[in-house]
Amino acid sequence: MRYVDVDGMRISRIALGAWQFGSREWGYGEEYATTTAPALVRRALDLGITMIDTAEAYGPARSERIIGETLATVPMGRRDGLVVATKFLPIAPAEPIVARQARGSRRRLGVEVLDLYYAHWPNPFVSPARTMQAVRPLMAEGVIRRVGVSNHSLAAWREAERGLRAPVVANQVAFSLTSPGPARELVPYAAAHGRIVVAYSPLAQGLLARDGGATPEPRPRGFRSRDRRFRGAAVRRLAPLKGAIHEIAAAHGATAAQISLAWLLAHPSTVAIPGARTLAQLEENAAAAEIDLAPDEVSRLTRAAEELAAGRR
Repeated sequence: MRYVDVDGMRISRIALGAWQFGSREWGYGEEYATTTAPALVRRALDLGITMIDTAEAYGPARSERIIGETLATVPMGRRDGLVVATKFLPIAPAEPIVARQARGSRRRLGVEVLDLYYAHWPNPFVSPARTMQAVRPLMAEGVIRRVGVSNHSLAAWREAERGLRAPVVANQVAFSLTSPGPARELVPYAAAHGRIVVAYSPLAQGLLARDGGATPEPRPRGFRSRDRRFRGAAVRRLAPLKGAIHEIAAAHGATAAQISLAWLLAHPSTVAIPGARTLAQLEENAAAAEIDLAPDEVSRLTRAAEELAAGRR
């Protein structure tokens, strides 16, 4: 595993995304929530993963409970250095509302202090600075160690920092070969200022992990079964990008998912948080941190990703 250091945290370049823990929209079922998800948390620790990402909205709240209940069974020494990141919905900027959300997350996660607390989405009616003013007292009280934002533009990220009067150490955004935009502004800002960009849906919710060969793929479950990106013309538009991914994967003896993640990690100050349905997927994802793509391979994937994005505009 490889790591990036930010504000005293040593974050594994591949972390564990827990959106799917206990969330019905993924279609994974109750056995996944009660058996597989806890096993994934424990195996992540074995693999050197040092960040688990969740949110109050996932489940809702059940993802946090699963993580908290699982970590309660793990010896403290084995949890050293682990960062559990969660998120609040900035429904309003009122300090009591944010404080109540933080108390709920702390209770479900079984912690006294939240390691990294994100504003999940920008509030269209409240400025990022005002939202951060509601978070600032919680930092002063010591119940939040660090603050992040999610789904924020660069301008909104910087405004949030002005409101917090402290670094907003992370911005979690959709970032993948099918959504390459964060590489233009967010990644350079993070690299220049000691921040990180956290890439959610780094495999485009599994789209980039699909084989694309002659063998028919299983139909995606849950909400993805209605996602147009997984069928028809959208799949055909992906062909040049998928072709590049598979050729590079063959050269490295790797999978399409691993090459897609390795492309993300070729960007500085970037962490990917793929989810996993199985232990084997988690192990495959973690191994991607060890793949070094050549500069021409990174450039080829970037060109294909930008051409795909330009074709959608």
